[in-house]
Amino acid sequence: MPDPQEPRPETAQTLDRGLQVLLELGRPGGVGGLTVSELATRLGVGRSVVYRLVATLEARSFVSRGDDGRVRLGLGVARLQYAVRPVLVEVARPVLQELADQAGATAHLTLAEGDQAVALLVTEPTWTDFHVAYRVGSRHPLERGAAGRAILAGRRGDVDRPATTTGELQLGAHGVAAAVPDVPGLEASVGVVTMGPPPPVEELVLAAARRLSRHLTGGPTDG
Repeated sequence: MPDPQEPRPETAQTLDRGLQVLLELGRPGGVGGLTVSELATRLGVGRSVVYRLVATLEARSFVSRGDDGRVRLGLGVARLQYAVRPVLVEVARPVLQELADQAGATAHLTLAEGDQAVALLVTEPTWTDFHVAYRVGSRHPLERGAAGRAILAGRRGDVDRPATTTGELQLGAHGVAAAVPDVPGLEASVGVVTMGPPPPVEELVLAAARRLSRHLTGGPTDG
């Protein structure tokens, strides 16, 4: 059986391994970094190979090495992340607008930033007289609120059930959110927030999260 870690014949092995280094460093809980030995074990290659990969990535600021010898993601990755965000917003906006109009509630796309959940995009229903105001850039701990809880559930692979909360971020507010599944490197959730008894929107939220995933990965987008 082919080794899933081995690049396909048409890929460049060195580039593939460099990307594997970044993916390993970007795993949840990886803020403390990894040693060269740990990276070599995870990639299944020798330490000398990892040293060369790290040196190349460090020269471009994609990783940094601390005095403790551990390798961490560098500012170059952050620059790429911020460059990608406008693209993500453009792709997500019609999906969120459809969700907001279907649910009659404010919809949002939330990303994980460290241990915080940050609202990247907010859309409001076009046909309701009243709806919850939710600000782009709003942030809160991942363990509070439906959006953050959905991201944490996604880290565990639990993407088939939405997270629901009441009053965790604002008195009387109800949140429903689902992790965006199957998009490598993206920790995000799609959700809605309402005041008063929440409408039955769980399936709408799940469908929107899956639809956004298909848009981002190039999968079929109908349904």
